[in-house]
Amino acid sequence: MYLEDRLEIMEKEDELPKRYFPNDYSDYHGTQVILYDWKPRIKEFVKIITTQQSLTLRDCDGGLYVGLSGISYVFWYLAHSPHFTQERVEFLKHAQSLMQIALQHAQAPEVQFDPTMKAGFLLGNAGVYAVASALYAAVGDQDLCHKYLQSYASAASHCQPIHFLRCGGDELFVGRAGFICGALWLRKTLGIDILPQERMFSLCDAIIQSGREYSLRQRSPVPLMYAYYDTEYLGAAHGISAILQMLMSVPDYLLSRPDVSRDVKTTLDFLTSLQQPNGNYPCAMDELGGRRPEPEELIHWCHGAPGVVYMLAKAYLVFKEDKYLHACLKCGEITWQKGQLRKGPGICHGVGGSGYVFLLLYRLTGDQRHLHRAQQFASFIFTEQFQRHSRQPDCPYSLFEGLAGTVCFLVDLMQPEKASFPFFDIFS
Repeated sequence: MYLEDRLEIMEKEDELPKRYFPNDYSDYHGTQVILYDWKPRIKEFVKIITTQQSLTLRDCDGGLYVGLSGISYVFWYLAHSPHFTQERVEFLKHAQSLMQIALQHAQAPEVQFDPTMKAGFLLGNAGVYAVASALYAAVGDQDLCHKYLQSYASAASHCQPIHFLRCGGDELFVGRAGFICGALWLRKTLGIDILPQERMFSLCDAIIQSGREYSLRQRSPVPLMYAYYDTEYLGAAHGISAILQMLMSVPDYLLSRPDVSRDVKTTLDFLTSLQQPNGNYPCAMDELGGRRPEPEELIHWCHGAPGVVYMLAKAYLVFKEDKYLHACLKCGEITWQKGQLRKGPGICHGVGGSGYVFLLLYRLTGDQRHLHRAQQFASFIFTEQFQRHSRQPDCPYSLFEGLAGTVCFLVDLMQPEKASFPFFDIFS
């Protein structure tokens, strides 16, 4: 490419929004949506992952989020897809090879004694053990399945104490909400309760006590509030929306605790009220004094409407109030406008995560508009504009930042009636 051509491209890039590509796709016009066959694209990505992802203990850092165990999960997920029955054995073998390295890393002394690793679901060992148990169940090794289920269950005692982590022990990545998320996923996946009901309720009670104590101490406007590294996050990654989502997801918990149900509902309604006119949500409570400048606005699964929407959808299913559905639909609108993200194809802060919003809304409403939008976002990932001008994630083949998560999104596009963001199925 000539230098002047390259400079012209760079000048045009400088004129575009900083965090997303303008959406030039036409919206839904009322016709029946025909599902695409994404298998060839999925196989392309699988080949890239298997040939380019390095396989060392260092690559296990970051747990399910960006480590090898997360990629192992994707191959397990592919093996369970009806579209890849012929590749099932191959995919399960590859999942095992990745998991063996991840388990070796998890059992290293320096990792086992790290307090943030023991009960951490997305960033710690608990998530590795959860996926390992599902994987070994899939290959028929019940002994190893039981072993890693026990390893997961034993971590419950570690995260039971209210202040078990100084940085904040209630959020999704390393805290109690994540541990509950993993237990619910295992319940759905294997059909067993790895913890008795009273133990699950006890963990939820710890979240409630922690949130009440923090709220009183900080004079919060709501009965429940949480902080992670001294920031009161609102989004899914480290914030209160995922915490409330998990409390609403534990079967019968709110029914058994009327006072808790009242506090959850009050906090939920406050968070819902924070939705901005454009449909997005602030990243943290310290942003309530004034919105971020538009170029700095975060519209990601981790921070913003594409993650908060799961809490709102669960609230709609639990409390049956239309205001939550309306808030969900506004999340969908801002995601359609600004969700073709520059940070890559991933599900945490990339286009795949935005696309999952529409699959959620499709399952929630049955409206073909959302399925159309999901397919448009998937198509965008393969455009020259995205391929040339999106940013390279730090972990380009991983579950949450890279191509592995995109594979999950594309698989779910072929089975939209069952689609769910990894580990985040609000319908189960």
